[in-house]
Amino acid sequence: MATQAIATYSRLTVEFHPPVARISLNHPSLNVIDVLMMEELLQAITEVESRKDVSVLVLTGQGKAFSVGVDVGAHTPDKVEGMLGKFHGVIRALIASTKVTIGVVHGHCLGGGAELAMICDVVYTTESALWGFPEIKLGCYPPVAVTALAAIVGQKQAADLILTGRTISGTEAAAIGLVNRAVSDNRLLRTVEETAVQLVKLSPATLAIAKKAIYAWDSVHFDKGLARAEKIYLEELIKTQDAQEGIEAFLHKREPQWKGK
Repeated sequence: MATQAIATYSRLTVEFHPPVARISLNHPSLNVIDVLMMEELLQAITEVESRKDVSVLVLTGQGKAFSVGVDVGAHTPDKVEGMLGKFHGVIRALIASTKVTIGVVHGHCLGGGAELAMICDVVYTTESALWGFPEIKLGCYPPVAVTALAAIVGQKQAADLILTGRTISGTEAAAIGLVNRAVSDNRLLRTVEETAVQLVKLSPATLAIAKKAIYAWDSVHFDKGLARAEKIYLEELIKTQDAQEGIEAFLHKREPQWKGK
């Protein structure tokens, strides 16, 4: 069947080649996830979910990077609650999808971009990709990562990445279990295709049920954990002077002056 491209998106490229669908972040040059992209992602995931002829969803980024993360300008006190609601709606939709999701990462994969990629069922990255959760450097924290990262890489590794905000290579991301495999740039798409070929030979109904069973225990804790992380973010973190200073400093391209309160 010929590939069907859906042209109704301004921040995404969405293609259907049943039984595979592909959503590509397409917001040059670094695929910043703004509110419009969040809305389009939710729409696209909903569209994919409605397709009975699709069993595999590939999530990737066009251009130089997977994504450098959520638009920092959307973290200001007047916008952050609405932004978090939309972004976490995307995360919940992706986790709840009955399709097997494959994250495909190259270039920078940071903050909300890393959160989006890491919650895919299977994740492949280039060895040279740069992964990280730098929110702490802005006086913030990544709610999805604080909720789910420890379950993926272990408590100590999660604390290291979240509390230091350091960046790691795709090779290290594979070594700590953040992704399934790190490969050379020219092997990335072939690796994804090889996995997709294996998956599409299997029963879509069984895959969906098996995926549900895999996450049956974690999903309960994730929902509660993310709600708590979001509540703390909005009721405590964003009201601190340091969180507001970190965002302002980033937007004005200066070093933050922390007050410790």
